[in-house]
Amino acid sequence: MKYLVMVQGAQVDYEAMVGKASAHSPAWSEGDLQAMFEFMSAVSDDLAESGELVDSQGLTEPARTRTVAAGPDGRPVITDGPYGETKEVLAGYWVLDCESLERVTEIAARVARCPQPAGAPVYPVVIRPIDESDGKPS
Repeated sequence: MKYLVMVQGAQVDYEAMVGKASAHSPAWSEGDLQAMFEFMSAVSDDLAESGELVDSQGLTEPARTRTVAAGPDGRPVITDGPYGETKEVLAGYWVLDCESLERVTEIAARVARCPQPAGAPVYPVVIRPIDESDGKPS
C-alpha cells in the first residue's frame, strides 16, 4: 500500500533556518542545517535501498505559496504568500510503498527524530494512506 508521509513547518521555521530567530524558533546554525539535511538524506537513501521510496521532496517556504479558489462569481481568486489563519503548512513529504501501516509508522517515528536546535518547535509527522481505488463507491 502507498502512503504519504508529511512533515510540517511554518514561515517562521523557514526564516529560522536562514538565521532569523523569533519567539517561535531559534536561529539555526550551519551545523544544525547540515545535521538535518544529512539525517533526511539518510532516511531517503535507506528507503530507496529498501525499495519503499516512490518519491520525496522538500517544499519551498510558505511565502512563495499561491492559492487559487473560485470566487462567488466563479472567477478565480488568487492569493499569494502565507496566511494568518494558517500556522503550519506542508514542508516536505515522502510517498512510500510499504507492506503495512506498522512499517510506515516505524519510518514516521524515525523521521520525527530529525535533529534540530534546542527550542525549535516540534511538529508531528503525518501519515495518510493513498487511495488507489478506481474512485468508484464499493
